[in-house]
Amino acid sequence: MILSIADILSPAEVENAVAVLGRARFAQGRETAGWAARTVKSNAQARDSEEIETLRDIIGERLKAHAIFEMAARPKRLIGPMFSRYKSGDAYGEHVDEPIMDGVRTDLSFTLFLSAPETYDGGELIIASPAGEDAVKLPAGSAVVYPSTTLHRVAPITRGERLAAVGWVRSLIRDAAQRELLFELDTARRQIFEREGSSATFNLVSKSLANLIRMWSED
Repeated sequence: MILSIADILSPAEVENAVAVLGRARFAQGRETAGWAARTVKSNAQARDSEEIETLRDIIGERLKAHAIFEMAARPKRLIGPMFSRYKSGDAYGEHVDEPIMDGVRTDLSFTLFLSAPETYDGGELIIASPAGEDAVKLPAGSAVVYPSTTLHRVAPITRGERLAAVGWVRSLIRDAAQRELLFELDTARRQIFEREGSSATFNLVSKSLANLIRMWSED
């Protein structure tokens, strides 16, 4: 499942993130890539600092507090995010993310866009699927979540600058198909509650959801 989620960060939080990255020191992005991915990676990566660590914490808190992200990812742990900068001519060729990061399995990847899409050309995140390719370019403060198992790339930048936060999720639900079923069931459960409040139907669906999570989760 590839899912776009709006308004992870508020406009003020996006403005703060851009300001922090404007003061940050950057290094070659290939330094943090795997041995094969670094051959196709051309961008810059923000070096760690107290401000970067604070920004990382804020984004982690906003993601975990966002109901749709929680429903889609069922996060046990977040890895990152790292902060990338692409300028004209930069790109990231097709690759798959590392299966283990910081000693943790990566089930899902996310890209949180920090630059307004009208300020740069190119830079789409292109995710491969059996049906073809999905090109994603979202408003600043919005994120796309997708399986870490997919091949993906960042199209070359031809104008402007693309700032983004990129991270990974170790999910409580390892199987992608199970995560998608839980997301759909939870979505339906919330729609029932909005329509009729706590009811026999809502309670039965809630029971099924809770018991499927018990059955499938790796805590």
